[in-house]
Amino acid sequence: MTAPDNKEVDKLIRNMAENLKGLLSESNIDKPVIIGIHTGGAWVAERLHKILGCGEPMGTLDISFYRDDFTRIGINPQVRPSSLPSNLDDRHVILVDDVLYTGRTIRAALNEIFDYGRPASVLLACLVDRGGRELPIQANVIGQTLRLKPGQQVKLGGPSPLKLIIQETS
Repeated sequence: MTAPDNKEVDKLIRNMAENLKGLLSESNIDKPVIIGIHTGGAWVAERLHKILGCGEPMGTLDISFYRDDFTRIGINPQVRPSSLPSNLDDRHVILVDDVLYTGRTIRAALNEIFDYGRPASVLLACLVDRGGRELPIQANVIGQTLRLKPGQQVKLGGPSPLKLIIQETS
């Protein structure tokens, strides 16, 4: 299995933006808050934010302290601060990540988002869905579905250019 090249990644993000525009229009949402999960999700969110022309500032999340495997793997040595609007009560949120796999990262991100308030809705946009869910989480918008062989993982390299990399795990 080969990963899309840089131009294909840009096209995937443009297609995601078009799908998000449709969902926002259907739901009469005109001022969503876009929040990207560090690191790759924030890179994708920046591009979506620009394409969608959102007037609202973009937010970012570092979910390191919200992970459910924190006690097993320890803290990420590069913890970054989250940057969100002070209050998300009754706001429509577009949560963006690069790769949707088990669903645990999204669960952690939702927990952190709810610490900032109770959003009116949350749409999930992911560049890649690689299957393998452990939690019942589904993206509203997906750039591409990849089915990887056992022992493979996909990673987003960037920030410029964005490139999907398929790696063999040990």
